[in-house]
Amino acid sequence: MTKKKEQREKQPDLNKKQLTQTILEIFSSNQGRSYGYKSLAKILGLKDDGTRRIVVEICYELASDGIVEQEEPGMFRFKGGSDTVLGKVDMIASGAAFIIPEDKSGDIFVSFQNLNHALHNDKVRVHIFKKQRGNKPEGEVVEIMERARKNFVGIIQITKNFGFLTTGSKDMPYDIFIPAGSLKDVKNGEKAIARIVEWPMYAKNPIGEIVDVLGAPGNNEVEMHSILAEYDLPYHFPEEVNKVAERIIDKIPASEYKERRDFRQTPTFTIDPADAKDFDDALSFKKLPNGNVEVGVHIADVTHYVIPTSVIDNEAVERATLCLSCRSNCAHASRKAF
Repeated sequence: MTKKKEQREKQPDLNKKQLTQTILEIFSSNQGRSYGYKSLAKILGLKDDGTRRIVVEICYELASDGIVEQEEPGMFRFKGGSDTVLGKVDMIASGAAFIIPEDKSGDIFVSFQNLNHALHNDKVRVHIFKKQRGNKPEGEVVEIMERARKNFVGIIQITKNFGFLTTGSKDMPYDIFIPAGSLKDVKNGEKAIARIVEWPMYAKNPIGEIVDVLGAPGNNEVEMHSILAEYDLPYHFPEEVNKVAERIIDKIPASEYKERRDFRQTPTFTIDPADAKDFDDALSFKKLPNGNVEVGVHIADVTHYVIPTSVIDNEAVERATLCLSCRSNCAHASRKAF
């Protein structure tokens, strides 16, 4: 069999899978309404007889699986009821997932092919259609109720007219397609943040736009920002905070030396990287008269530069697990952390 002939024979299966996903979305989004194959074909803009026959097959297969029910010959309606449950997607390394039901009933296994564009932590409606893996039921996502996230971090690969953002994360097993007009000023091979703007059921990949360029992979600051952005944590400071920080006087007044122990004659080594914005962690080494070695651990007193309840202090509270004002896990402590 020639390669071209083999591709032609495989194509109908691909079209059928895409059509099934779209028809599932129509039924699940219009529960209580009945559809015949003609009305479905009209909605989908299908005119050729071959594709219409596939729509008929899909309807009867969905009825056989218990996802839809046939009210009268040729007319189908989403079944819903006890066969569907709401839950959250918990993706695993293989690309498949387990749905954690809201009603705390047993997990439902969903294969990668049956996730139908659902991603990790999305809230979905899943149809249970058979038992698998011992006592665990198996199902198929029939509706995405709520997306957990729209922004993803990855490396951009650019061709002449478009680009793809590859995340390398099991939570996003698809490359995000970026049209030329949405690439902005990102360069090939850079790390960037893309937002998903649409994901048609016919499309294998989500369509997105670049919302921020982080920079070259491997750079310490870029990697730190990538980690923060990956977990939806703030990686940029508000302009007001930056302006206040720029006004901080970096010269230490003579009065402060009298209040602190002087280690300037003790060999002390910073453990921060050379390109760090601040050098606030260090180790010192000192031989004692009795032959022992004293190792000192030094942490900078950043509170010297931070006035309580100031703009900088309030921003720190938003970014920390411990409240900087109360020094404890108090009610002021933010839920965000890094």
